Amino acid sequence: MPRVGVFGGSFNPIHFGHLLLADEVREILDLDRMLFVPAGRPPHKPSRDLASAHHRFQMTALAVREHPQFEVSDVEIRRAGPSYTVQTLEAWQDRGDLHLVIGSETFLDLLSWREPGQVARLARLVVVPRNSTGFDPETPAALKILKELGLPGFEHVTADRARTPRPQGDPIPKAPLLVRAASLPISGSDLRRRAREGRSLSYRMPEPVAQYVREHGLYRSDA
Repeated sequence: MPRVGVFGGSFNPIHFGHLLLADEVREILDLDRMLFVPAGRPPHKPSRDLASAHHRFQMTALAVREHPQFEVSDVEIRRAGPSYTVQTLEAWQDRGDLHLVIGSETFLDLLSWREPGQVARLARLVVVPRNSTGFDPETPAALKILKELGLPGFEHVTADRARTPRPQGDPIPKAPLLVRAASLPISGSDLRRRAREGRSLSYRMPEPVAQYVREHGLYRSDA
């Protein structure tokens, strides 16, 4: 059964930080594919400064098109209403051994998601600390989430201790993975501000994405 990473987000806009993190996780976990899933209507993010789902999908498609193991899915854009991860995972449960890639801040907010227990049953949670900083999996907040979801403690995985393939047919282990992957200090809010002010986007995102932002006047107050 193929190992499939599921990397969702607003991607508003997608940038090199997203891409590096995804490639690091894919390599460390020996994933066969990494699916980027732009949210149609992110339920936990305000709509202010949010580019249309169509534009965010197109930017993501441009960003991943040259990586042989990266794909972009429009499943959440085509679905009406708020974009709930549990619905996406339910639709894909027969497509492979699913690994849901989330940041450590998102993990700490997981109990506010739609059916978080079902999310943890459908996919292996892969938690990546922001900028490889101090997420402590032993804090009361983290332990409460593990207990509420019925999960054991984290399995720590680093680049020098990549996972080995499991025999086909094995169930998805429940222990969430804590992956210390490389990341870049690039923020979507800074990129949106730069686009709004007509400043350079170079070296922060793939050039085709930067060109798309400019051509469509994204994030400008008059757009």
